[in-house]
Amino acid sequence: MRAPPGTRADYVHFRPHTTRWNDNDTYGHLNNVVHYQLFDTTVNEWLIRNGLLDTRSSPAIGLVAETGCRYHGEMTYPQGITAGLKVARLGSSSVRYEMGLFPEDNDAAAAEGFLVHVYVDVQTRRPCPIPEETRAALKGLVKEAG
Repeated sequence: MRAPPGTRADYVHFRPHTTRWNDNDTYGHLNNVVHYQLFDTTVNEWLIRNGLLDTRSSPAIGLVAETGCRYHGEMTYPQGITAGLKVARLGSSSVRYEMGLFPEDNDAAAAEGFLVHVYVDVQTRRPCPIPEETRAALKGLVKEAG
């Protein structure tokens, strides 16, 4: 049996997004690639705004190693979408983010996805520990059970 869609209460951080005319596909709803763009933008915007990612000077960066998405309902332009974000797993060199996409004021997610970043040294591109400052900030995105 398929799990029901998550709700806003399942997430820690929220970011509004504006859809665009070209986000719709021939079927009249957001193309699946747009969902992944929203996931990636939500994660990287959070990292940048928290001073944890500077593409010119960060010694370690998170590269996407795995992604996935479950679709629960349609979204379409010109709907506003709010992305919910949380950290589901924080390892030594990787982090699993989970996101929910909520159209307008809906409490149930129309889509839920995940993205795994593996941290690598910028020079060698080999896995390395998540920087301590980043790890400390990511702990704030962990959704406590209850």
